[in-house]
Amino acid sequence: MISVVILISGRGSNLLSLLNAVDSGSIPARIVGVLANRPAAQGLQTAAARGVPTCVVDHRQFAEREDFDAALAAAIDRFVPDLVVLAGFMRILGNAFVHHFENRLINIHPSLLPAFPGLHTHRRALAEGVRIHGCSVHFVTADLDHGPLIVQAAVPVLDDDDEATLAARVLAQEHRIYPLAVRWFCEGRLRLLDGRVLLQAPQAGDAALIAPQLVAG
Repeated sequence: MISVVILISGRGSNLLSLLNAVDSGSIPARIVGVLANRPAAQGLQTAAARGVPTCVVDHRQFAEREDFDAALAAAIDRFVPDLVVLAGFMRILGNAFVHHFENRLINIHPSLLPAFPGLHTHRRALAEGVRIHGCSVHFVTADLDHGPLIVQAAVPVLDDDDEATLAARVLAQEHRIYPLAVRWFCEGRLRLLDGRVLLQAPQAGDAALIAPQLVAG
C-alpha cells in the first residue's frame, strides 16, 4: 500500500480531509507521518489523535534555508514515503529538496494556476475583478506554484464577496479535490508527459461553470 507523509504549518484543515478520506477507504494509502515546521501547528494534535506519528522540524532553528531543507528531507525519509503531500506548508522549498522528491511531491494552491501564484490569492482575485476563482493541485517543481497540474476546481466570484467569503468557498473545494488527487496518485492513474499530467480515467467534456449565473426569483 502507498505510504504518504503530509507536511503542515498550521491548523491542518486539508490534513483532516485527507485523514478522513483514508479512514473511509476512499484513498488506498497509509498516512505514515505528519511533519510541521512550527511546533504550535494545530494539525499535529489532529494527527496524534488519529494515531499518526508526528515530527517537528522548526525552521527557526536553522540559519540557512538549505540546512532546513536537508533536515526536513532527512526527517521525511525516515518514514520511507511513496508520496509527500504539502497541506498548508508555508515554506518555500529549494531545488535540492524538490529534486530529491521529484514526481512524488504535490501541493494545493488557492487559485486557478497559473493565475495568482504566491500569497494573498483571494484578495488579488477580487482586486482583478475575476468572475471565476478556485484552487489547484499540482506536482511541485523548482518553479514556484507552476508545476504540472493534476486537478482544479472553480467557484464563482459573487458581487458581494469579500476575502473571507471567497476563501471559505474555495477551501470547501480544496477539501474535495485534494483527496481526489491523492487517490489518483495512489491508484497509479497519473502520468507525466511533456510537463502535463494525463489522467487515466474517463473524463466528461461538457461541463462548464459560468459566472455570474442568474437564478430564478
